[in-house]
Amino acid sequence: MEPGLLQKKTDLIEKLRDVPHKPGVYLMKDRLNRIIYVGKARDLRKRLAHYFMPSRRTTADLKTQALLDSVWDFEVHLVRNEPEALLLEGKLIKEFRPKYNISFRDDKRFLLVKVNVADPIPRFQLTRLKKDDGCRYFGPFAHAGALRTTLSWMRKRFGIRSCRAPEPGEQDYRRCLDHIIKNCSAPCIRKVTLEEYKHRVLEACEFLEGQSQEFLEQLETEMKTAAEKLDFERAAEIRNMLDDLRRTTKPTRRFTRGSLPSTVDPEADLRTLADALLLPALPRVMECFDISNISTTHVVASMVCFKDGVPDKSNYRRYRIRTVTGQDDFASMAEVVRRRYSRILLENREASPDLSEFSQEPVEEAVKRISENHPERLVRLPNLIIVDGGKGQLNAACRELQRLGLSELPIIGLAKEFEEVYRPGRPLPLQLPNDSGALHLLQRIRDEAHRFANSYHQLLMKKRIAESVLDECPGVSENRKQALLAKFGSVERLRKASVEEIASVAGISEKLAESIVRFLSR
Repeated sequence: MEPGLLQKKTDLIEKLRDVPHKPGVYLMKDRLNRIIYVGKARDLRKRLAHYFMPSRRTTADLKTQALLDSVWDFEVHLVRNEPEALLLEGKLIKEFRPKYNISFRDDKRFLLVKVNVADPIPRFQLTRLKKDDGCRYFGPFAHAGALRTTLSWMRKRFGIRSCRAPEPGEQDYRRCLDHIIKNCSAPCIRKVTLEEYKHRVLEACEFLEGQSQEFLEQLETEMKTAAEKLDFERAAEIRNMLDDLRRTTKPTRRFTRGSLPSTVDPEADLRTLADALLLPALPRVMECFDISNISTTHVVASMVCFKDGVPDKSNYRRYRIRTVTGQDDFASMAEVVRRRYSRILLENREASPDLSEFSQEPVEEAVKRISENHPERLVRLPNLIIVDGGKGQLNAACRELQRLGLSELPIIGLAKEFEEVYRPGRPLPLQLPNDSGALHLLQRIRDEAHRFANSYHQLLMKKRIAESVLDECPGVSENRKQALLAKFGSVERLRKASVEEIASVAGISEKLAESIVRFLSR
């Protein structure tokens, strides 16, 4: 909707349930669809929930109360880490200049590092403005203090000069002071050749681009050595330096005006995913499975469906794991995949007599033929199955599909730690680029399955806590408790029941029913 057009107020609490627990930036909009506030968060769900809690209006200052009264809708954009969120927040504030933002509204920019490799003796400089002058630029960097520490360490480690070239006629008395204290390789007095110095500069450029693991490991070894020698001050100094170096060299996207987040294009993401996985057709219907458990209590699973790249919530399913004892994600994944697709095949056989277990036609081809010739029967198998996990979960799901005669269905596993895509029969995982629309689509459906599974798990935990109230009621044994819950469904319904209704349950006398009513009323 274009800014300036009135729109209906969004149910903010309902929309908040779909926001993930991930870092990113949120944009708040007013009734004219204008952006009035931009903020960042390490956890978007928690930050926005803090805004929309009912108690927030009573404790907030006048400015925040005015903001909350003006918010009609909000929009979120995910990033990979907190520094990216800070950079994107600054870009968006400068782009839209929201009325409720104070920081970043001036023309001050994040720091960049500049080096002109064409200079006879190049040096690294800090700047805030990128020009088209043939120099190499690194950044922007979100943390100025960490960047300055990194540059200081880098000049010493690679022997890069920090002094400027003398002006014509200017006497240069301090040119070699850094060389004396071993902070510079002194190319100006030919302590190293210009070719060797240029090589040092290129190594420093690679370090700023993120190729820093080897140097970080060396520093970590120095820190451990200092700690073993009980030189804790030196160890703490190296530890702080390591933190600054990691913050500076951590890969981040560079947000420019042309690369600011825009509306997700599901169709383009589907095409990119089909190309990346070499699928015969676009995965119009995708189903993703996730297992949720805390200890061994209420192990549950979720199945979410995306149709044409967007959630199809009418086809979401949730499961309580029945046949698995303890924590076994592999067996749990096998059970839920078996239940999901055996149920589909059973319904198809009931709807179509020509899809029988004695038919010589492959199951996939029979289902496809029936769905094309009889679409009203709602026979549907997904174009792609996604399991949340690595090789173990994928292999467990593949075995169940093979037993059901559905081994040709495309299926992948998405591992959380490094976002690796596992495919059947492939020993090595597929690593999609971080900015790939295919990866973003897989992350969206995986995160939705995770959210849906967790919400079901929390629902069961709350129900269990409510049911445990009956454990403290005098005279109510475990068998009587189960009989009461089977009759009324929940403790809340039991609270509303009369003495006569409770006494009608087998094993509950009228005297005990009166005792239960008194207990629950307290």
